[in-house]
Amino acid sequence: MSELTGKVQTVLGLLDPDQLGRTMTHEHLTMSFECCYFPPAPGDEGVAGNPFQMQHMHWLRQNPYSCHENLLLQQETSAVRDELLAYRKAGGGAIVENTTTGIERDLPTLRQLAKDTGVHVIAGAGYYVDCTHTEATKKMSVEKLTDIIVSEVLHGADGTDIRCGVIGEIGTGWPITESEKKVLRATAQAQAQLGCPVIIHPGRDPAAPAEVVRILQEAGGDISKTVMSHLDRTIFDTNELLEFAKLGSYLEYDLFGTEMLTYPYNLEVDMPSDSQRVQVLAFLVKEGYEDKIVVAHDIHTKNRLTKYGGHGYSHILKNIVPKMLMRGISQHQVDKILIDNPKHWLTFK
Repeated sequence: MSELTGKVQTVLGLLDPDQLGRTMTHEHLTMSFECCYFPPAPGDEGVAGNPFQMQHMHWLRQNPYSCHENLLLQQETSAVRDELLAYRKAGGGAIVENTTTGIERDLPTLRQLAKDTGVHVIAGAGYYVDCTHTEATKKMSVEKLTDIIVSEVLHGADGTDIRCGVIGEIGTGWPITESEKKVLRATAQAQAQLGCPVIIHPGRDPAAPAEVVRILQEAGGDISKTVMSHLDRTIFDTNELLEFAKLGSYLEYDLFGTEMLTYPYNLEVDMPSDSQRVQVLAFLVKEGYEDKIVVAHDIHTKNRLTKYGGHGYSHILKNIVPKMLMRGISQHQVDKILIDNPKHWLTFK
């Protein structure tokens, strides 16, 4: 365990935390999102079957989950490689790759992408949401799940010697299922053993993030080294957001570039614009949480890649950072969000 202390674990091995640079804390480079396919509206089947044309791009941005092919990011390794080279040229240093068991994690591809591009890639251990759990997974005890997660960090995952450097994204829905609760408890116990970072995909309800924190804490997890993802589609009331922030996790705004009128997984949600996301970041900074904010794009569909007219992995660095500076977030605070906070989170205790 001592070799991990004070280090970050990438798919190419251990790294001094100061070498990370600007870090996107929640991305996918190769995965399948078919588990969350959402059928197209009646009459849209033709577009959904052939979406990658200029006249269909607006439809695809508004309905990204209603086209099977759009959900197969793992088919775009060459395009992702080009994206990572552009990301590095734009000043990016590292990416936390959140693909876990259940959505086709591919560690050899991640290692090759890191070698080819010079971008530091940190892979995720553990399990996604309940609908991706196999029957064998659902029957496992918390102790067995813990052993698997620990092994993925210490020895390698999926039959490889490639070691994960973070637990997550650990997927939960709402309400949280029994299988998801077991995985959360195993995550907490593994984190207690390893002193490692954890990242959570909460259910789409404002109460979900706090309930996840409660389960993790009761099982011995370290909330100060845990990121709560997707807050930009989960907690909208500022008072509720501040109450959650007091619990001590990192606050992740990770859907930059996603702007849609109707969010199919929860019709109650009005997906914010990027400008609104920046406003919330400025609010959190003003309230004293600059040391607890991290950001990303959560690219997980083909249409988000520049190859298909999307924003790509460099969008935050190129477009959002200038907007942050315009809205009163200082360069020092931007550097905390992009460099210091991810570095502190990813460093093993």
